Amino acid sequence: QVQLVESGGGLVQPGGSLRLSCAASGLTWDYRAIAWFRQAPGKKREGISCIDSSDDSTYYRDFVKGRFTISRGNDKNTVYLQMNSLKPEDTAVYYCAADMACSYYLTLDFEFWGQGTQVTVSS
Repeated sequence: QVQLVESGGGLVQPGGSLRLSCAASGLTWDYRAIAWFRQAPGKKREGISCIDSSDDSTYYRDFVKGRFTISRGNDKNTVYLQMNSLKPEDTAVYYCAADMACSYYLTLDFEFWGQGTQVTVSS
């Protein structure tokens, strides 16, 4: 059974930082892509970043480049999203998801999803 569990969300002031974690279990070797998505109130879900475990290649949307960093833990089953210089518009529920290739993260076409963690950026 595949499980993806996000953690690390919370309330942070503008300009602050948070690190989200995604603990994955039950994935077969071919599900090598873990991506982060977010959905703000009243808006569509959007892809943020993806990491491919086959070569650790990473992908970012322009609106988070230079502020967010995706990485894998030493255990290879945890993926992190380090978020710096947070802005109020980053407020959203953040989800991690798994699939076979990072190319799908732009179309949100990922097979396995976590339940999400709330990130609120506010003073």
